[in-house]
Amino acid sequence: MSDILHRILARKCEEIARLGQRYSRATLEDLARAADAPRGFIAALDAKVAAGSPGVIAEIKRASPSKGLIRADFDPLFLAREYASAGAACLSVLTDETFFQGHNAFLVQARAACGLPVIRKDFLIDELQILEARAIGADCVLLIAAALSAAQLKDLYDCARAFALDVLVEIHDADELAAVLGANLAGGWLLGINNRNLRTFETRLETTLDLLPHLPPGLAVVTESGIASRADVERMRKAGVHRFLIGESLMRQDRPGAALRALL
Repeated sequence: MSDILHRILARKCEEIARLGQRYSRATLEDLARAADAPRGFIAALDAKVAAGSPGVIAEIKRASPSKGLIRADFDPLFLAREYASAGAACLSVLTDETFFQGHNAFLVQARAACGLPVIRKDFLIDELQILEARAIGADCVLLIAAALSAAQLKDLYDCARAFALDVLVEIHDADELAAVLGANLAGGWLLGINNRNLRTFETRLETTLDLLPHLPPGLAVVTESGIASRADVERMRKAGVHRFLIGESLMRQDRPGAALRALL
């Protein structure tokens, strides 16, 4: 595990402790049940793909540990509307504050600005974070295999599904793929293949392409990171990958919606 991932997870433990001091589990469960019904994250992606279009999860991200500030003029409402008008299937919103300059409020604002389903993009390692995600309106959560044991992955997945959340399970290599497939997740989840290695932060589209032959038939895949051009999209679609998580290449544009249309 990389030093940066170690640092992020250590900070998450501190945040979870504070969350547990602010809210009991019972209170978070009540807030999660009281939230608006999930919008159907996987269903929205599937509908785009069934119609012959790429299913794009468009990301709202202010900064990252590797690139620093990505967008100074940061307005989640504007970005959400841009993406929705350009044909995105879903939104991804960074909520990590320390390393990505995100916030839970950004997810709330983005979801209120349009009708698209939203994934909470964060480093989730405790069920309290899953409950918090549903309480603030998330329709899907991200589980990163590199940050979780097999038991943690299954427990967090079960918690998410109990509250009707879809799950995007992210891997980076063949070992993580084997661990995820061995967890016997039942349904309501997608496999995300991150082309950015969290240990080195190197980005290679071949990460997705190299893992495709090892996937069981019918498993839907989202390729993440490094999609910067229409040629990248076409390359993935020719390989049978029709779902994309795209962030930085859009966030650096004055009009992210126009940039997304160009990719599509």
